[in-house]
Amino acid sequence: MEEVDRGSLNAPNPDAPVPPLLEMRAITKRFPGVIALQGVSLHLRRGEVLALTGENGAGKSTLIKTLGGLVWPDAGLILIDGEPMRFASVRDARRAGIALIHQELMLAPNLDVASNLFLGNEDRPLGLLSPLRRRAMREAAVTLLGRVGLARDPGTPVSQLTVGEMQMVEIAKALSKNARIIVMDEPTASLTSGESRKLFDIIATLRADGIAIVYISHRMEEVLALADRVTVLRDGRNVGDLTRAEATHEKIVSLMVGRELSGSYFPTRPTRSSGEPSLVVQNLLVPGGAAPVSFSAHRGEIIGFAGLVGSGRTELMQAIFGATPALGGSMWLEGRPFLPRRPSDAINRGVCLAPEDRKRHGLVLPMSIAQNTSLPAVHRHQHFGFLDRAQERRVVEAEVARFRIKTPTVEQPVVSLSGGNQQKVVLGKWLAMSPRILILDEPTHGIDVGAKAEIYRHMATLADEGLTILMVSSEMEEVLGMSDRVVVMRERRMVGVLERAALTAERVAQLMTGGLLAEAV
Repeated sequence: MEEVDRGSLNAPNPDAPVPPLLEMRAITKRFPGVIALQGVSLHLRRGEVLALTGENGAGKSTLIKTLGGLVWPDAGLILIDGEPMRFASVRDARRAGIALIHQELMLAPNLDVASNLFLGNEDRPLGLLSPLRRRAMREAAVTLLGRVGLARDPGTPVSQLTVGEMQMVEIAKALSKNARIIVMDEPTASLTSGESRKLFDIIATLRADGIAIVYISHRMEEVLALADRVTVLRDGRNVGDLTRAEATHEKIVSLMVGRELSGSYFPTRPTRSSGEPSLVVQNLLVPGGAAPVSFSAHRGEIIGFAGLVGSGRTELMQAIFGATPALGGSMWLEGRPFLPRRPSDAINRGVCLAPEDRKRHGLVLPMSIAQNTSLPAVHRHQHFGFLDRAQERRVVEAEVARFRIKTPTVEQPVVSLSGGNQQKVVLGKWLAMSPRILILDEPTHGIDVGAKAEIYRHMATLADEGLTILMVSSEMEEVLGMSDRVVVMRERRMVGVLERAALTAERVAQLMTGGLLAEAV
């Protein structure tokens, strides 16, 4: 009998299937009162873009934190190149070639670009106490910045960069650590359309270099354009893996929410712009504004404010709310003069603002849902100087029920909630004040389609009940779908007001970009 070469038994089989670069098997994670992940599995191959989608609270963030070494799973297995891994820390995950790029960029604005690229990984030839090899770091930084197409001097302070440029620095930072898997969490949330296109070019280059991307986004057009495959999470479970050919907007949304959404998820409601105006703004001069602004808003009306980034919409809302007092002009609220010098003046008159950046300006993240909801009206829950906890709880629980906020208890810290549920807490906080005017600055920023549909329904109901809503939005579909009238701004000027009957995407876009003469107000 022919003798077998025993050494060949251990040799790699060229015909054996190549294992995925990343495999997550049956990942489970529990928090007090919540099962965040229930046996979630996914895989990722070299040079592949995997879109990870799902409603806020579906488990995306927990899954990614597990991959990045920020959260320890209760059960399940992570494999890299077929080898089981245990990530006890972020450092362990980085050593395995995993880099997370969070929605809130993790850069030090007081340091220059090169220092940020190598922060924690500085070039010191003789150890921690030896001087930095700045020349070598600078040369390496130039190479890394070239890979992501950022033509900036490595000595530029990060504070001088645009958000899009900071995003590129984050990607270059991941490449400096030889990342093979890069997770991007809502990477275009704060980017202009031009910056987004540049990011997509970088992703194409990374894919060609064999780097795998996990792309988390609520923007379906990006998911469909970029992804080789789509994995959908719902309620902590993997409910679908779709190939590029299988993935459609309708199928992804159906998997996300567990039901079919109608072609338009904007509620049908009658146009309202008649009767006495509840708010009149006349020749209001906003700090930094190029010209005075005038408009009126009627009871039960939703007025959309459209414009490009920097057009002055947010500044106008801040002036109406008293956060940055107007320099001139006049306002009337329900027939009485109204010119707030501080937010408390506006709140006392029933004008409330849900800001664009809910985490920085809308919530106190370490505090509970109950504390955040009752904060503006804490005096209403006091008797003889003592806080009536039972009354506070009744009000808070009513708002939690109204918005169907997903939480085991109203004592849950707001920081632990998903983005959509955090936005609902912001809305509940102000609605508990029974406002007359509600200002919503980017009300659905960074939340999924299911939560958006819920918020749209609440907005329509509130308007039907007589609340006047001023809505700033950068999403054309939202502006067209929710507004009774649209105020268009460009270069810190008001350039037109469009009635609902005249609303088209082309008309709004032309006014925003200077393609049409201003409409009559």
